[in-house]
Amino acid sequence: MAEFLSADEAVARIPDGATIGMTGIVMCGVAEEVAVAIERAFRDRGHPRDLTLVHAAGIGNWQKGGVAHLGHEGLVTKWIGGHTGAAPAMAHLIEENHCQAYCIPQGVGAQLYREIAAHRPGLITHVGIGTFVDPRLGGGRMNQATTADYVKVIEIEGQEYLLYPSFPIDVAVIRGTTADERGNVTLDEEAVLLGQLSMAQAAKNSGGIVIAQVKYVAQAGTLHPKHVRVPAPLVDYVVVASSPEFHPQTAGGFDPALSGDLRVPRTAAKPPPLGARAVVVRRAAMELAPGAVVNLGVGYPDAMGGLAAEEGVDEMVTLTTEPGAVGGEPGADLFFGTSRNAEALIEQPAMFDWYDGGGLDMAFLGLAQADQHGNVNVSRFSGHDVGPGGFINITQATKTVVYCGSFTAGGLEVATGDGRLRVTKEGKFKKFVSAVEQITFSGAEATRRGQRILYVTERAVFELHEGRMTLTELAPGIDLERNVLAQMEFTPVVAEPLAPMPGHLFYEKWGKLRSIITAASPAGASAAGA
Repeated sequence: MAEFLSADEAVARIPDGATIGMTGIVMCGVAEEVAVAIERAFRDRGHPRDLTLVHAAGIGNWQKGGVAHLGHEGLVTKWIGGHTGAAPAMAHLIEENHCQAYCIPQGVGAQLYREIAAHRPGLITHVGIGTFVDPRLGGGRMNQATTADYVKVIEIEGQEYLLYPSFPIDVAVIRGTTADERGNVTLDEEAVLLGQLSMAQAAKNSGGIVIAQVKYVAQAGTLHPKHVRVPAPLVDYVVVASSPEFHPQTAGGFDPALSGDLRVPRTAAKPPPLGARAVVVRRAAMELAPGAVVNLGVGYPDAMGGLAAEEGVDEMVTLTTEPGAVGGEPGADLFFGTSRNAEALIEQPAMFDWYDGGGLDMAFLGLAQADQHGNVNVSRFSGHDVGPGGFINITQATKTVVYCGSFTAGGLEVATGDGRLRVTKEGKFKKFVSAVEQITFSGAEATRRGQRILYVTERAVFELHEGRMTLTELAPGIDLERNVLAQMEFTPVVAEPLAPMPGHLFYEKWGKLRSIITAASPAGASAAGA
């Protein structure tokens, strides 16, 4: 039977030098009160210290929440995870070489706990080949303090794979909604399910301990067995949150529509106002196909959920999020990873099994940098590493990947009217560069795999053809030489003929999407021909 403790009492059970796994994405599933207690114990007593911190997704609220509480020199001496951008203090610790740091894809981190739990040697996968986590391109090492190799290249029956080796988990810090008196844990009010079960199994089978933070306590034997996601034998200590602020459903607050307890009107979200982002999202959305299983990334693409709802096509496709939401309207910003009105919520490792095996038909992802070979960087900016999150998993087996972003960055301003686009102020930074700062997506590997890759901006559309960036569309009103080629560090192949981007993209009112994707589908084309 689990022991009920305060957060401070539970943290006192964490030994120095322990490897700690934590659940969470943004602030969903984060045991915030336990994280605060770890920080307090280190500041007051100097213990626990010399920890290895492991987490799959980015955990934090871009301020002091989540794993930012652990961003102190001496508290964490090794970090293994998928993203640091949401936790500035942890990112700073890594950048200042105060701890070793290995960045691995989010899905790898989520799936690795299952390998650890089963005492298998590690996760063997194609995910990461040709990117910066490939040991031939850096092995995910994030700073000069990190010198040893972690990721390994292996060959099975003539095919290359990456091996991410297993290691013991000494402490699992997980979060649920309710624990009964025995320690059975439900996730009823959680917005996403994440990997609480596999992380708890990994810790227990490593001889470690499991600390579960919850909101409520129920009488033993009263929880429905199908609602219990982490059974009592896997839980050592239960911490009941002392305040709602230490147990936020999301970084943006509580919404019962995110946990499936309420359905809200699909008009709740709106697409962005007309401008560069709206044009990009509209043009990208034209690639949608009826029945497609789709993932939306952060940045420009996360506006597509609102656009799809307004255009009445959200029920024609299945939008998914990498932590496990299937269907509904994916959340953006502080709600990233969640979905209102989801049809299903599955565990994060299972979602990445689906993604890694080619279950995604389409993905719409951000575009920070692209180069002449079609490589994309979204993980390092001006020497600052933030990591890829689920980006690498999502892009390596998806049939069609559409990168979405502005053509230049840093102050870009555009004007629209009469079906045309005009650049009124150019951005300070070029995004189409000779060589990306870090390879988060490999154009060469995509070409080898036969994927369809598009790069959509407000003024031009590119496609990856035979390993070369090829300009295929130009916005009306845009000068090819002045507004496109002069703003790139390389000269792309220019398609002949060069098609215009549709003029209807540049009007205040749109309302074209449903007819466009219906006409493009085989059934729609047959009906139109009849």
